[in-house]
Amino acid sequence: MFLKIKKIPSVNWSSDKPYNFKPKFSTFFFLCFGLMLFGLGEGLLIVSFTGASPWSVLAQGISLNVNLSIGTITFLISVAVLILWIPLGQKPGMGTILNAIIIALMIDLCIKFVPTPSNYLYQLILAIISVITVGIGGGIYLVSNLGAGPRDGLMIGLQKKTNLPVAAVRAFLEISVVSIGWYLGGTVGVGTLLFAFGIGPCVALGLYLVGKIFD
Repeated sequence: MFLKIKKIPSVNWSSDKPYNFKPKFSTFFFLCFGLMLFGLGEGLLIVSFTGASPWSVLAQGISLNVNLSIGTITFLISVAVLILWIPLGQKPGMGTILNAIIIALMIDLCIKFVPTPSNYLYQLILAIISVITVGIGGGIYLVSNLGAGPRDGLMIGLQKKTNLPVAAVRAFLEISVVSIGWYLGGTVGVGTLLFAFGIGPCVALGLYLVGKIFD
């Protein structure tokens, strides 16, 4: 059962080490494909108008107060988070850098070209599809093993410095950014809750599917 997965599977296109800047083409392809799915899902959740993921709520809130797109703000947040890696002793990989770029681009493309459903039921369905898409994309991206994303790296670095449980560190980060984003005008709603409770199982599903397909 995919909910019992405890480790990231290694498949024939997984990188042997996270700081590999000359990966196989297949590794690079699946890394980019996973990140594109991840960014598409994040964008679809925003478009659904039911709420957004915590970090997208922050980007949305900042975007409402400055003349920049949500995707651009998402990229700038990633850069700011990477700067915080320095005192935490974290090292970026190829996946870290592409994470910041591809997800930001996909969010802006999605917002530009995908219309918001007029029916609330369809908006909820779109929100559910978006969380599943983020999860599967995240699973593919993690299996490529080319470096943690900016936010994941921040979580890992803070956990090492504080020695607090990973769950507590992640919860602190997510609650902090969604609170700031909501204060600035970002949309918090059912979609935010769907993401909060659904992203874990959906990433596990992504890892399970990748492991099964490429086993």
